[in-house]
Order: sequence, then structure tokens, then C-alpha cells
Amino acid sequence: MTEHRPVTKATPVNATPQPVLPDAQTVTEVKHWTDRLFSFRVTRPASLRFRSGEFVMIGLMGDPDPKTGRQKPLLRAYSIASPSWDDELEFYSIKVQDGPLTSKLQHIRPGDQIILRPKPVGTLVHDALLPGKRLWFFATGTGFAPFASLLRDPETYERFDQVIVTHTVRDVAELAYGRELIEGLRTDETMQELLGSENLAKLTYYPTTTREESPKMGRITTLLEDGTLFRDLGIEGISPETDRAMVCGSLGLNTDLKAILEGFGLEEGANSEPKHYVVEKAFVG
Repeated sequence: MTEHRPVTKATPVNATPQPVLPDAQTVTEVKHWTDRLFSFRVTRPASLRFRSGEFVMIGLMGDPDPKTGRQKPLLRAYSIASPSWDDELEFYSIKVQDGPLTSKLQHIRPGDQIILRPKPVGTLVHDALLPGKRLWFFATGTGFAPFASLLRDPETYERFDQVIVTHTVRDVAELAYGRELIEGLRTDETMQELLGSENLAKLTYYPTTTREESPKMGRITTLLEDGTLFRDLGIEGISPETDRAMVCGSLGLNTDLKAILEGFGLEEGANSEPKHYVVEKAFVG
């Protein structure tokens, strides 16, 4: 009998990890969307306050140093994909097989712990934009994450008459996270009550792919420049009088869209000086 006691005692400890990481939060849910994309939810620190669209630093402990045996935290900036009112925190991530953090992070399971530094920051917030009529969200890949937060925030719809979210990816499967979230807004009773059907009627979803065949092909920059986007949506164009924009994607996309938006006369804003558009500069992936 005594031989089995250590095993019996160890089982509940393994099932419920004890907080051993600095700023530890517990993983509550993990969903793998493709072999390159996954999302996960973690507990929210009771003291954490953030504005929808902001990001935090999250991570895991790195491998022990071969000489000293010490471990250092591996931290990266991740947009919070859940809205500010959510009881938990949601994140949306790529998987980089040789990436220092995501090569480890992609294997997390419910009950595991991650490091979460509870100091949210970021530019993709309503406070950084002047009032306007129409709000554009321009995302590529996992750049959809901050907009997943903002799309579930009532303030987004209270501030604007129209909300247009564009999401550009390589393959159709990479649209699944965003598409499911937006469909959920329109069908989930809780979201209907929170946001209101009249507000959800303001929302337009414009997904495109660049590699796999889909109903709408092409990079969003091209579709903006040649006017396809405006023709598809029945909009005359973008102007600083009516339009505001948020951009989150690869460095190349951010640079290209900045030039396009400024070509329309929009000026880049910040928390300290609200203007017509903002870009997330700390995006990972």
C-alpha cells in the first residue's frame, strides 16, 4: 500500500498546478484553428483594467542556461482579443516552430500556467481617434486579435455609424477565428443583448485571401488602391471628414497602409493626440 501513496498524492497536484511562475495566470481553454494558428483563454488578474484593443506582455519561462541553470522569462507583446468587460483574457497566436516563445506556447493545455505582466498599453484604442462617422479595422493574420476585442465592445458601435472590418490571410482556413467570432456576435443572445441588433447592423465583414481561391481574392492594399473595396461596399472613398481607421498586421502592411491612408488625407493619431488613424507597432506575427 505504501508504494502507491506518492502516486495518489501527486495526481491532484499535477491536475491543478501551483503558482510557481511570476505573474502566473492559468490557462482555461485552448483551440487550434489550423496548424499555424491557435487561440487560448486564461484567468484574469482581479486588479487588471484595460481598454479594448490594448496589449500585454505574456510568455513562459525559457530553457535553463547551460552554465548557471537559471531560467529567464520569454515574453512577447500580445493583443488582448477579449473585450474589457470579459471575466477572462483571450489571445490569438501564430505557431512558429523555431520561435523562442510560440514553439513552446502552442503546446499549452488547460490547467497550465503562463506569465502575464498586468500592464496593458497600446494605440488601437478609441481614445486615440477623433470622432467620426465610419470606422475601419484593417487586419492581416493574427492582427485580427485587437479587433476581436473592439468588435465585442459596445463603445465601438456607440461612437460610429458604420464599422468595417477587413481581414486578409493567405488561406481560407485562416479566416475561421474571425468569421466564427463575427457570426457569434450576430447569433449569440448574450451579445445581442449587450451590443443591440441595431448596432450589429452597423457591422460589415470583408475577408480576403491572397493564396487560396475564395470569394474575394487580393491584398487589402491593392483592393484599396484600385477602388475594388469601395465598389464592393458601395462607398465613395475614405476622407478625414468621415473616416477613422485602425491597422494591425505585418510591418510591411502597416507601412503600406499608412501611406495609403495618408494619401486619403488621414493623419496618424496617438493616445496623447487623437487623429484619424492609428497603427499597432508592437504586434507579434
